[in-house]
Amino acid sequence: MADRSRDPEALEREIEQARQELARTIDELADRVNPKNVAHRGIERLKEEADHVAKAVGTMVRPSGTDEEGQGGGIDRRLLLVSAGAAVTVTALILWRRKRRRR
Repeated sequence: MADRSRDPEALEREIEQARQELARTIDELADRVNPKNVAHRGIERLKEEADHVAKAVGTMVRPSGTDEEGQGGGIDRRLLLVSAGAAVTVTALILWRRKRRRR
């Protein structure tokens, strides 16, 4: 049997609180699936991956005995830029192909 001793005002407060929580959840979901936000997250992820690849390539290309700025061994900056560009291109192509396969 239902609890009839519950205060109607308390029930109204609970209902209003549930409505506010539901509204916040809906707003968060709408923000999460917003195309601009999805694109922004994808771009940020691509930048991070390109940065990791560029650092890895820089480590492989850097002659031994050089520091982070390439001092001491005279690393060719053009080679590093071309390598980073190639890594970004390959990463973008891989992500694009994955996206196409999901459709």
